[in-house]
Amino acid sequence: MLNIIIAVVIVILLTIGIVWLIDKYVPSKFKPVINIALWLVIGFLGYSTFMSVYGEIEFNKIKNKRYAIVIEGLKDIRDAELAHRTVTGKFSGNFDSLVRFIDTAKFTITQRRDSSVRDEEESRRFGVDMFKDVIIVDTLDFVSVRDSLFGADDRYKSMMNVPSGKEGSKFDLKAGSLDGIPVFESKVEKSVILYDQDSNLVAKENEVVSVDGVNGSTLKVGSMEEINTNGNWPKNYSNEQ
Repeated sequence: MLNIIIAVVIVILLTIGIVWLIDKYVPSKFKPVINIALWLVIGFLGYSTFMSVYGEIEFNKIKNKRYAIVIEGLKDIRDAELAHRTVTGKFSGNFDSLVRFIDTAKFTITQRRDSSVRDEEESRRFGVDMFKDVIIVDTLDFVSVRDSLFGADDRYKSMMNVPSGKEGSKFDLKAGSLDGIPVFESKVEKSVILYDQDSNLVAKENEVVSVDGVNGSTLKVGSMEEINTNGNWPKNYSNEQ
């Protein structure tokens, strides 16, 4: 964008210089027509420069607003997946089963305490009572996953839908394991979120490599290629990863 602006400014300055040369050296009868044409060119270039800058500013405003909404949706998916792993030991790769899980599953509330018990083997060996330290886990209660994560809000039932972007779009969801450790990934293409924006600006956004931007062509949480449950958005889009 900066190169375009510099190029346009140079062209405008050259045009002004040409106008001055014409005013000084071209016969008077030709000056009005040529001057009008050149000033029209200057006006067009100035308008084009303004619109290119303004268009990108508006694009960034829309992008940031939509990204923020989509990120909240990805956070809900991550929360649901982490709860699923806590209860079942693995992530889910299917939204329908994930929703059913939230509707029916419960967290087990436990308490760990230190204790000691008689060590039968050592007691027989030495002929006296011998004790060993153990950790006892007591089950205190069961709490609904739905109530813990979403309370009375039922937005989890539609968490598969991309909340801002092309109508009818859904998040992609995968789950599996990496070196025996559960992993998951949920994502949506930027082009889906920004479906109605300038295609050149969307293409440029897909190539972003920046600490302040969302790198790559997707907005996602988790990964199927590394053990990671974070989102790929920077902190300026969200207060937490």
